[in-house]
Amino acid sequence: MTGRDLMRLLSAVTTCALAACGTDTDSSASGPDVVTETIGDTTIVRTLSGSVWEAEATLVPEVSIGELDGPEELLFGGIWSIAVDDDHNVFVFDGQAQHVRVFDSAGMYVETLGRPGEGPGEFSRAEAIAMLPDGRLVVRDPGNQRLEVFAPGTGETEQWGYSVGGLHSSSPLYTDAHGRTFLRTRDYARDGFAMHLIVFGPDGTQIDTLPVPSGTYEPPLLEARQGGISASYPVPFSPELLWTVHPSGRFLTGFSSDYRINLARDDGVLRVERAADPVPVPEDERAHERAGVVAYMRGMVPDWSWNGPPIPEHKPFFHELLAGRDGRIWVRLATEAHPVENEDHDPEDPSSMPVDWREPLRYDVFEPDGTYLGIVAPPDDFSPWVEPVFDGDHVWAVTRDELGIQRVARFRIVVGGSHASAAPGG
Repeated sequence: MTGRDLMRLLSAVTTCALAACGTDTDSSASGPDVVTETIGDTTIVRTLSGSVWEAEATLVPEVSIGELDGPEELLFGGIWSIAVDDDHNVFVFDGQAQHVRVFDSAGMYVETLGRPGEGPGEFSRAEAIAMLPDGRLVVRDPGNQRLEVFAPGTGETEQWGYSVGGLHSSSPLYTDAHGRTFLRTRDYARDGFAMHLIVFGPDGTQIDTLPVPSGTYEPPLLEARQGGISASYPVPFSPELLWTVHPSGRFLTGFSSDYRINLARDDGVLRVERAADPVPVPEDERAHERAGVVAYMRGMVPDWSWNGPPIPEHKPFFHELLAGRDGRIWVRLATEAHPVENEDHDPEDPSSMPVDWREPLRYDVFEPDGTYLGIVAPPDDFSPWVEPVFDGDHVWAVTRDELGIQRVARFRIVVGGSHASAAPGG
């Protein structure tokens, strides 16, 4: 991926240039109503209504890994990252234990990879895992400042060192279909720092360094300064530029104020759009968010008062962009929240709110060519905070029950709530 590719991806094409501009409309009686336009080297696929699935899809659990009590290999201290190979073997990185447990497609324990330490095959503050196309597992370990690579079934390991960054974060580790690995790092300079991706080839050679997608817009921040104390907080529900690395090795980006998602391709840019209305933020929810921010900031500077723009009256269209192993595009949507009682509310803590506002999880799903498949509604115990793995009509995700016990579940996508009807096209 070159800088030219990145600039092409982030460029905004809003009108037809003097070059040829074509439009096609698919207004068939069933399925989505789609308009396709070609503007220069940008192909726009805009869904006006409908979907391929024609009904909301749900996730039906097929396999669950993890227990409250039982064998040690089924007890997780803290799941930070998961990965899946072509045979549906599941790799679970336990950040507390600092090792990876491997399970077969039926959920049976196979082996444990890694342990705390500094030697080959060992981790020091490792954080995230990802799967290469040949079945090797890559582990990001900033504590040892390297990527630890495990060959399948051999016990052999490789160490791919890097000399910049040292960034500790919850961000994913990315790989693509070409066997490349993308490591997010932070480069420090006199005037601040810049985020980059170091690109490793299949043999561990560092082949490129890419700036992460960026734009001219900066989300508004609320700021507090007093003496040596400095704090900032983003204005709730402000739009932002979101991105991920697609299996093609290209950036998938979107500015959440508009339902417009860009995927760079060899022949230009695919722009995916869908007609939708933004979700309103009711006054009670805005007041709740404002009270939480004020409590946090006054915990830093007691006499702080609101010094930024007001909380928007509408939410951005989406919170997160994700890419499936099969190239499908998954969009975690902003949805209408509802208040629930905070069972952990502490009246003595100003930052503890008596109620929480929770958004039901919903994902829009698109084929790699921009075709809108439909919406997926995960179950209540589904957690988006450990990045799920999507592949065809299956989803692997961390779940958390009412006792807080983490498990890894494999789900099957079904349409219309019927367990006998799998989503077509997987």
